[in-house]
Amino acid sequence: MKISEMNWLQVEDYLKTDDRAVVPLGCTEQHAYLSLSVDSILAERVALEAAEPLGVPVFPVVAYGITPYFMAYPGTVSLKADTYLRILTDILDSLRRTGFRRILFVNGHGGNTPGHTAAIEWMGQNPDCRVKFHNWWNAPLTFAKVKEIDPVASHASWMENFPWTRLPNIAQPDHQKPMVDLDRMRTFGPDGVREILGDGNFGGRYQRPDEEMDAIWSVAIEETRTLIESW
Repeated sequence: MKISEMNWLQVEDYLKTDDRAVVPLGCTEQHAYLSLSVDSILAERVALEAAEPLGVPVFPVVAYGITPYFMAYPGTVSLKADTYLRILTDILDSLRRTGFRRILFVNGHGGNTPGHTAAIEWMGQNPDCRVKFHNWWNAPLTFAKVKEIDPVASHASWMENFPWTRLPNIAQPDHQKPMVDLDRMRTFGPDGVREILGDGNFGGRYQRPDEEMDAIWSVAIEETRTLIESW
């Protein structure tokens, strides 16, 4: 049910019996030794795997988000907040116009959370629609599983290191990085953030065994699928 693998006639047929859709939200930003597209890769994959057995279509991931603090890291792309919120409301307007009424945003980037407020405002103007905003990585069950495995977990650390976010022939450091002082870091601009962070990991180990990552992923899929089913 990937929209990229459907034509408009198939979508029209789907809308005769269902009005749900899933839209993954990602970002393009530094993730230490992992892909710059970690947030997009994970948001899209969890959305697809959660929605597939339900037959709910998943739209292509929105691959750019709000990440001004990482602009000293080459490859990072940040949208202005007002630009991003307009993109999300344009997406919602388009989905409503073509027949969708229940939309789940599966978000993979913390900086995108202002989009939740935009979705609530949009629903106020479109009371015939429902929108859910799901931060998959820190949803209650998924984050509890992360903490059960290792309480020291953060941006660009082991908790985002899956086989599908690693890069070939790039070795991960084999130590636990001390957690950064987040309150202090947030008082600096991009250059100061890079000076404080160094490689970009906020703190924690860089990699853990794949069986532990599989356990987290299974919880994330089930938790996301439950949201889709609960409409």
